Amino acid sequence: MTRVACIGECMIELKQAGGGLYSRGFGGDTLNTAVYLARLGVAVDYITALGDDPFSDEMIAGWQAEGVGTAKVARLNGKLPGLYLISTDEAGERRFFHWRESAAARSLLDLPETESLLRSLASYDLVYLSAISLSIYAQKGRARLLAALRDARRSCTNIAFDTNFRARGWPDLEIARGVFREAFEASDIVLASTEDLLPLYPSATAEELLARIPSGEVVLKHSEPASTVRAAGIARRIEAEPTAAGVVDTTAAGDSFAAAYLAARLGGAGPEQAARAGHRLAGLVVCHPGAIIPHSAMPVRSASPSKVSS
Repeated sequence: MTRVACIGECMIELKQAGGGLYSRGFGGDTLNTAVYLARLGVAVDYITALGDDPFSDEMIAGWQAEGVGTAKVARLNGKLPGLYLISTDEAGERRFFHWRESAAARSLLDLPETESLLRSLASYDLVYLSAISLSIYAQKGRARLLAALRDARRSCTNIAFDTNFRARGWPDLEIARGVFREAFEASDIVLASTEDLLPLYPSATAEELLARIPSGEVVLKHSEPASTVRAAGIARRIEAEPTAAGVVDTTAAGDSFAAAYLAARLGGAGPEQAARAGHRLAGLVVCHPGAIIPHSAMPVRSASPSKVSS
């Protein structure tokens, strides 16, 4: 069976519920992707660190209920998960406000079990992480993780990197650019967007952004509902289908795109077909509030995944 590992952080999510009230859930970019991968029939483990508190217990139970593997989740005494609040405007565009400086996930790469966790990456068919994943770790931890990804890749594990960029997560843009360069070089698949990359490379065209990414397979999502897919040296533009309903909340649009894209590739689809699957799922997700949509809104699952094909 094809197995995927997602690395990152899940936080407590507060989203607007009307009348100045907020409802509580859980979310985080790579966790959202892991949930959608599981819903699409992919065997996926989530690799992170949580506390020993009731909220962390609820997260574990929720992930297990979604079919996400939790055997690689470290539990830290006295720690708590981070928290974020979503504010959306009338067009459904979102802003995030975070409280995560002492979150348990930040310690993942500094634990006694870290080395065994990193060695285990080579046992997966695909490892997925994001720029947010890399931003929560200290420089030494990032270096350990990137080295482990390179080792896993030499063992025929595919590495997928999502450029999900939040400037507040980085001490300065030059450090972020350096980490991105290393992540690009360590990855087989890069899921990027102009929204993520233009703050790092201002005024660059889409063609110039693609040229900065040496990976063999790249998806660049545009500000308009479309993407460019480059594979085997050939770039093609993919138009997204119109959403079935009005946009309510763009939270997890990119995370769900990544899940559908990777699930399609693992199922044997080519990059262009996979990008269309990504656009379709993202188009459903933005019609619902919060990161994770109801099960009833999910598309019908396709065939069981195999390894990524070219």
